[in-house]
Amino acid sequence: MGFAARTPHGQCLGERGEVSRDVTFSSGCWDNAAGDMSRQQDEDGVVLTAYFSNSETMSPAGSRCGDGVRGSPTSCKSGHCTARSPVRNARRKVRLNRCSSQDSLEELSLDDYWKEVENIHQSSGSDVEQQEEVQLKVPDEGEQEEAWLAEAGLATLFDESVAVPEDTVTLLSTLTRTQVAAVQKRVEMVKQTLRKKNKPHQVPDVRDIFKLPGSQGAKLEDEALLSKRSENGKAEVASDGQARSTCKNGEGVAHEPETHINLEVSFSEQALIYKEGSKGGRPPSDADDRLPNFQVSRDKTGTTKVGDLAPADMKKVQRLALIEMTALFDTAGVDLKAHKTVKLKLKESGLFGVPLLILLEQDQKRMPGTKVPLILQKMISRIEEDGLDTEGLLRIPGVATRVKAVCLELEVKFYDGTFAWETLKQHDAASLLKLFIRELPYPLLTVEHLSAFTSVLKLPTRKQQLQALNLLVLLLPQASRDTLKVLLEFFQRVIDHKEHNKMTLNNVAMVMAPNIFMFKGFRHKLSEQQEFNMASEMANIVRLLIRYQNLLWTIPKFIMNQVRKQNMENQKKMSRDRGMRKILKKMAYDREKPDRQEKNAVEGDSSQGFIRVQAPQFSKISMAVQLTSDLKASDVLSRFVSQESGLPVKREDICLFEVGGNIRERLLDEEAYMKDLIELNPSADWVIRPVLR
Repeated sequence: MGFAARTPHGQCLGERGEVSRDVTFSSGCWDNAAGDMSRQQDEDGVVLTAYFSNSETMSPAGSRCGDGVRGSPTSCKSGHCTARSPVRNARRKVRLNRCSSQDSLEELSLDDYWKEVENIHQSSGSDVEQQEEVQLKVPDEGEQEEAWLAEAGLATLFDESVAVPEDTVTLLSTLTRTQVAAVQKRVEMVKQTLRKKNKPHQVPDVRDIFKLPGSQGAKLEDEALLSKRSENGKAEVASDGQARSTCKNGEGVAHEPETHINLEVSFSEQALIYKEGSKGGRPPSDADDRLPNFQVSRDKTGTTKVGDLAPADMKKVQRLALIEMTALFDTAGVDLKAHKTVKLKLKESGLFGVPLLILLEQDQKRMPGTKVPLILQKMISRIEEDGLDTEGLLRIPGVATRVKAVCLELEVKFYDGTFAWETLKQHDAASLLKLFIRELPYPLLTVEHLSAFTSVLKLPTRKQQLQALNLLVLLLPQASRDTLKVLLEFFQRVIDHKEHNKMTLNNVAMVMAPNIFMFKGFRHKLSEQQEFNMASEMANIVRLLIRYQNLLWTIPKFIMNQVRKQNMENQKKMSRDRGMRKILKKMAYDREKPDRQEKNAVEGDSSQGFIRVQAPQFSKISMAVQLTSDLKASDVLSRFVSQESGLPVKREDICLFEVGGNIRERLLDEEAYMKDLIELNPSADWVIRPVLR
């Protein structure tokens, strides 16, 4: 079937003079009834005609079964299918408002997506061993809520035997009103389910659960911050992609060119304010690649990134991120259905088709401290060795037979160090990288959170979508999170060379989306209409992940404040136990007796406007630094390097940590102001350590 688009002057639209074959789908286009004729006319009178036929049925993996005759598909009873690209099956719509500038390359097109799906199917081949199909399942009624409460550290609310009630009380005491509402909703669902099943356990009444000392503290703090910001407008709490401010009298103010992300106030609280003041504005356009530039206001106590915290505090962050993410979706009225964890027969060794954790265990035996699979690092390195200016990089597939042979050879020779990497062609290396990602037995974004990632675009503003992605990144297991970060950084480097390789943000997103999202168990149960819906959503999520990756690995300050409050509450409870206090005091005295004199010196320094910085792993064990209002963590490190004489110390090889007080351990942002940090955590120690590479 042909597609034609002509201007009023009879000129065909298309890149480089030919009729355009690109597809542009916005989320609304998918809802058109199958079989209807879709006609659109732009301001210049360009008429576009496309026919979507429901007579063609897509196989679960994105291929088509048929007799090989174009346009006459039949059901496949033999099980052997002839792959035919969706691009060849009338899944094209000509771009609107095309121009000859570079900006036209940034328009959203699904052509590359469907071509990649076809390449994936063709590269699999009929001779490849068929893998077990796994159907993802949604938990039974009440089961999902119980799992959610358990993951949030609130299992004691429905099962007294699995958690310490004191920990639950501490966590609940720090929640905001929207977070409280999210917990209450799940508790009520579990309560109703247990009642239906005649279970003996009595779930506490939600009104009793939140009658806790200090439980309104976080709520009141958020409301106060929101109220304060609202005095000067709502630019930070009501954005639809471009900052929109509202004066006290309600009249609109001119649009600001950039949007600021407020990390001090709960995202779900901001969403509630937006919802209450919104009049149903137009949602962000999926087809607009000119995404807004978001900025995060600098915090004087420093930005906290994933990896900056001790594991115990990071666990608290993930629990709070889960509650906050759920509250954000609840506020927007978006229902999340998490899938159950899938149990598969897993390979216990090798490179391709091996779980990330097993790969890392293999690699760490050879290179301790490895956080990202060595094979992935090497493939990225090999691609970059030939430069990133190659046209069609990531989009043009390697030779399938050669890629398959290299894959088998790597399985044997990689760890022996005998594989000849210099002979691997660049496009083959790119195909291997994509193969590695999609062959992971569990998706990189995890089975549990995959549906949440695909639901992000249902949120009403681009800002809320970005906030949800931030929380989802925090929820990923460390292995998935670290691997995703390395991949996104690589994709951005490819995009940085778009003038030569023609791989724009959209091109990379379209090509990589099927490889990241098309988890076998997930895609095998999709209908044709569902796959079309998912295509645009997957590509747009990858687009946002790449575009805003520098913000997604940031831990919001409001979550950090909640972690600090939990630690303070736990310390207070420990101090109430006199017996424990005596034991701890004796242990501390015995342990610190040799350092008692130094401790007294530190207290004396603080009272005189100095701080004591410790460096136990260097020859200069400690150093007194005068505390001024403009003293930053970077200044402390520079001063230490200038005074360290025992061993040569490079500035980039050391970092400053905040240890103790209301935090377990935190690597400091070098732009953090020490005076503000001491006010935030007066009991902390400041320790210089080598950077772990």
